[in-house]
Amino acid sequence: MLGRDTMTDSGAVLPWLVIRQDDNGNRYRVGRYASQDEAQKIADGLERHGHKQLYWVERVGQSAHP
Repeated sequence: MLGRDTMTDSGAVLPWLVIRQDDNGNRYRVGRYASQDEAQKIADGLERHGHKQLYWVERVGQSAHP
């Protein structure tokens, strides 16, 4: 069983997720990142490029959204 800070095949811990929610309420994981800061920069960049979906950052095991 994998722990809260799941390791990838390379052994890196990537506990931060960028999540996208589309207009229909469907949610998708965009990517996993080592730090909250890194994940937030990705989410901010996607929002800046005119994407109409909602993006947010959450930690693995956390299920809250904005």
